[in-house]
Amino acid sequence: MAIAKIVVALGGNALQSKGAPATADAQLEVVKKTVEYIAEMSRLDYELAIVHGNGPQVGNIVLASEAAAAVVPVMPFDVCGAMSQGYIGYHIQQALRHALQKKNRNVPVVTIITQVVVDENDPAFKNPTKPIGPFYSEAEAKSIETEKGYIMKEDSGRGWRRVVASPMPKRIVEFSCLKELWDTTIVITAGGGGIPVVENKDGSLRGVAAVIDKDLAAARLADDIEADVLMILTEVDKVSLNFNQPDQKDLDQVSVEEAKQYIAEGHFAPGSMLPKVQAAVNFVKDNPGKKAIITSLYKALDALEGKTGTIIT
Repeated sequence: MAIAKIVVALGGNALQSKGAPATADAQLEVVKKTVEYIAEMSRLDYELAIVHGNGPQVGNIVLASEAAAAVVPVMPFDVCGAMSQGYIGYHIQQALRHALQKKNRNVPVVTIITQVVVDENDPAFKNPTKPIGPFYSEAEAKSIETEKGYIMKEDSGRGWRRVVASPMPKRIVEFSCLKELWDTTIVITAGGGGIPVVENKDGSLRGVAAVIDKDLAAARLADDIEADVLMILTEVDKVSLNFNQPDQKDLDQVSVEEAKQYIAEGHFAPGSMLPKVQAAVNFVKDNPGKKAIITSLYKALDALEGKTGTIIT
């Protein structure tokens, strides 16, 4: 049997626990638990790449930079994204290396600071939807809008957050590096969806203020690397219709056409479940015979065996 290729997209709960302080030490403790599941996939001989989110982290880096403006220059948004890739990747590298060692797996783990090309004219730049940074009350959010000119939106019933543009990923600039490493190394790539860049007429790249959705970037990667499975790990075991309503219905297996219909009917929240389902559809429709799985981090191994999760085919 051929070794299966999997692109794993890690959601926010894989990096931070609800209610825990947003410190580096607290994040590392969460990551240590997260990578146990990744290490077990490697032990089972799956070939892996990891894509992670960065919404809370990049938002906090931006806030820290702005707070220190009287002392040091404020960093541009794309630079803050690169910083988040570096320190999140470092945490995953360190923790996953140790988890693999405990399973007698001598597999290198590396992070690639990854740029992803977007269209400068993407309509997302006129309609920001991607939440970043901490949660606020409505009153706090309105005050921040007035004071800083940020766009603040309510985020899936959890509070208010700053939102930024989330353009579609077109091309992973460092893909050739990942391809060279794939057979021997677990690569952490396109962190936070990748640093969004646009191509200038002379072929050079220029960073822009946005956050690419990490699930959509993971789908782009899975398509390019010809993965067998796109696995999107989040906080819930399955995708649901009428989420948190009395008539909630969990979905087991869904076709691309059914998923498109549910999207059109507005079942999935923007900035939350919607991009996950969109990413799954994007990957599967272009790769007949392949599948996407959306499930919780803690059920990842069961989902690979078809025991749980929502499978899009």
